[in-house]
Amino acid sequence: MATFARLTGRAVAGAGVLALSPVLGLATLAGMAMVGAEPTAFAVTGLAVFASVFFLGLLLCVPRPRVAWGRWLRAAVILGVEATVVWHVSVATLRPAPSHAPPAPVAGQREWRLPTGSVLAYVRLAPKRVTRPDPVVFLHGGPGVADLAASSAFFGKLAADGYQVYVYDQLGAGRSARLRDPRGYGLTRDVADLEAIRQAVGVKRLNLIAQDYGAQLAAAYLTAHPDRVARAVLSSPAGLFPAGPSRGASAWEPQGREADGKVEVAAVFGRDGTPDPRLLAVSTLLRVDPRAAHAFAGDRELDAYLDLVREGAPHPCPAAATGSGGYVGLTGRAAPGSLRPSLAMVTVPVLIVKGQCDEQSWASAMDYRRALPSARLAYLGGGTYQSEAYLGLLRAFLSGRAVPAYEGQGPPPGYRGPA
Repeated sequence: MATFARLTGRAVAGAGVLALSPVLGLATLAGMAMVGAEPTAFAVTGLAVFASVFFLGLLLCVPRPRVAWGRWLRAAVILGVEATVVWHVSVATLRPAPSHAPPAPVAGQREWRLPTGSVLAYVRLAPKRVTRPDPVVFLHGGPGVADLAASSAFFGKLAADGYQVYVYDQLGAGRSARLRDPRGYGLTRDVADLEAIRQAVGVKRLNLIAQDYGAQLAAAYLTAHPDRVARAVLSSPAGLFPAGPSRGASAWEPQGREADGKVEVAAVFGRDGTPDPRLLAVSTLLRVDPRAAHAFAGDRELDAYLDLVREGAPHPCPAAATGSGGYVGLTGRAAPGSLRPSLAMVTVPVLIVKGQCDEQSWASAMDYRRALPSARLAYLGGGTYQSEAYLGLLRAFLSGRAVPAYEGQGPPPGYRGPA
């Protein structure tokens, strides 16, 4: 009985050590990254600690036989299991995952080199004759979810009304430049880029059409430059709820799994749902040193990974084609609560649009309506954000014509988005 209890105790202790081995390996990887080790050095050191602790766990799990041949057999089994596991983990950790090729340019694509240091890809759609002095600028969502081709094709239709239309990929997304240090991304940088765009275009005011995270960017720009916006449309706006400190150039907080349909970082799982050692390493590095994460796994690799996450996430509506922005999509840029007092002072006409099938919650739209005294809410019944019905709302609002307002507090019957 005593022997059985001793063997059981060893097995339990061994299982605990085995379970602890990846934790200690990742902790070592993170610690080495924090002291400035090169990617190869911190990865190999983390794997070495994992292998050592895993070997100790196997020794505890497999009792030592009394006979000599049994001891040799035990050693061979342990070494075989150790070599197999460590080999597979090492290959999975050190071998880069399949990555995206840089997206091909779209028709009419140009480039802004801004005083902020950002290099942004954009498309300008010009009318035959400019009759509207304030151009339209589209702000995509995400952050990091851009589709320059589709967005320019759709919003470019407003050029027929006499507007110059600009559609661009925000820094770190789509066809725009990426940063070596992901901590440089943030709402503050995006607002500075938008103001630099206004100056580059050479106009006094902009008409803003924003979707998803773009609504947070538009709201932040309204508070910083209220006299620079003629009108603003916030479609399917991401919430104003506070999510930590304002995301400036020095702040970094990767997102976890979110209930509102945004990019998930999380995941430390591959296509088949099993733990992926490389993604575990990237996820750990993101939390201690984003620069080390970027050096270990580049932008295009993370783009491909986040596309898989987006594809696998539940969507209440058919998902549109997107262009990834891996690291910029991890900054968790929910607009801080500090925007609310400033938004209460904004007098710019604002239209909030909610669709029947919407990725963002109804509550987030109501939050904007309460925060912005000049805002009104329009409900897009059966149309989508690429429909003629939506385009009609935009044309009416931008030209100053009346738009039917939805006065209810709760969603109407038939609404299929989050509450």
